[in-house]
Amino acid sequence: MFRKRKQILLLAAMILGGTLLSLGQEAEKISLDDAIKKALQNNTNILNSKLDIKIAQKRIWEITSMGLPHIDAKSAYQHLFTVPSINFPGTELSKTYVPYNPNTGVGTTSPPLQLSTGENIYLNSTAGYPIELGIANNISTDITVSQLIFSGSYIVGLQARKAYYDLAMQSDEKTKLEVIETVLNTYHMIQLAEESRIVLSQNLENINKTLSEITEMNKQGFLEKTDVDQLEVTANTVKNAINQIESNLVLAYRLLKIQIGLEETAKIELSDPTESGDSLVQSSMQLLSEQFNINQNPDYMLIQTNEHFAKLDYQVSKTAFLPTLSGFYNHNIQLNKAEFNFVPKDVVGINLSLPIFSSGERMAITAQKRLMFEKAVNTRKFVSNSLMMQASQYQNDVKLKLEKYLNQKKSKELSDVIYQRTMEKYKQGMSSSMDLMTSQNQYLTNLTGYYQSIYDLQEAKSKLQKMFNINQDIKNK
Repeated sequence: MFRKRKQILLLAAMILGGTLLSLGQEAEKISLDDAIKKALQNNTNILNSKLDIKIAQKRIWEITSMGLPHIDAKSAYQHLFTVPSINFPGTELSKTYVPYNPNTGVGTTSPPLQLSTGENIYLNSTAGYPIELGIANNISTDITVSQLIFSGSYIVGLQARKAYYDLAMQSDEKTKLEVIETVLNTYHMIQLAEESRIVLSQNLENINKTLSEITEMNKQGFLEKTDVDQLEVTANTVKNAINQIESNLVLAYRLLKIQIGLEETAKIELSDPTESGDSLVQSSMQLLSEQFNINQNPDYMLIQTNEHFAKLDYQVSKTAFLPTLSGFYNHNIQLNKAEFNFVPKDVVGINLSLPIFSSGERMAITAQKRLMFEKAVNTRKFVSNSLMMQASQYQNDVKLKLEKYLNQKKSKELSDVIYQRTMEKYKQGMSSSMDLMTSQNQYLTNLTGYYQSIYDLQEAKSKLQKMFNINQDIKNK
């Protein structure tokens, strides 16, 4: 009966499981505003969108912290199986001559010096003592403080911070509008199904009453059995329609509970009546009078942000030709020190990275980013024109659906009058069972078309509201 509704409910039937709602549980009355408010608080897409905003905030701080002081500590343990050493030989004056040994470097190294007393004094080379140049076991710790002084990519990154946050907020805005649209459609779908069930149940009650009357007339010989059978066929048709609606309602309520974040076991009832009549016409006419502001459209805001990102990416590629300058301070601590230790305890310095030649690689990357930025500009212009055309199309669709609703409303009312008159004539024997069945089918067809026209109009309205970014008051609750 409702083609689009059946598609949604079929999808829900494939993914949903579990039992029916507990009959003993008290149902919670939920208005349309309550349903939207719960969805904006509990819907999975909304929750993930809020997490994306927090991720963007952390990403902003990540970019900012790249230019703030960094402190790093590094500790290492070192074991030397053989400690290197060095030997510095010594000299001494002696009255004793010691033959020189070239292998050890020990002995008399110069002619004797004769004193006035006639004694000889010799200059002898001694073995000396070995000096170790390291420590067998040692633990050293380096503490380094670094500070970025200049980086072109960092400057562009600071400019991109706002773009990251805007992108997250705009995605959140679009997610809200999408959730509101789905909740609106599901809520309206249930409203129409409930009202349709009530009307068909009342219609079935009247048919059964008439069927009981003509059954008695048939027993008394005033009517043929065919008349009874014809009316019974009509009653069965209405019963099947009611059963189908009730089955669809079970799935529709489950779908709504998923959208607004309620448990499967929760039992809910809609408190708002179906919008129809003058109220539906007035709200539709108000939408038709709205002016489209493309700067409030979430899709256009996102495409603008994507263009801005492409521009920043292009600027980052140009900074590859600029130098990078940073300063550092290093403090070294050693648990054990060798007698000869050449490692400085404190060092202050500046690092300079200067790109000189890359065989055209940086130029090629920059050219690519420039072309991608041009593509983003073209895409933004195309989306702008498309959205303007789509806005006009959506407004025209609301207008056509409104006209269809008014026509279906009139047809439903007329077919109802025709059916009631035919029923009275049939009871009085002035109309055949075929006439009654024809008017009954005509009434059911127009009744179905009437509810379908309401749903189509409400669906067209929700699409237009999403495009125009309306319902700000609901989103900000």
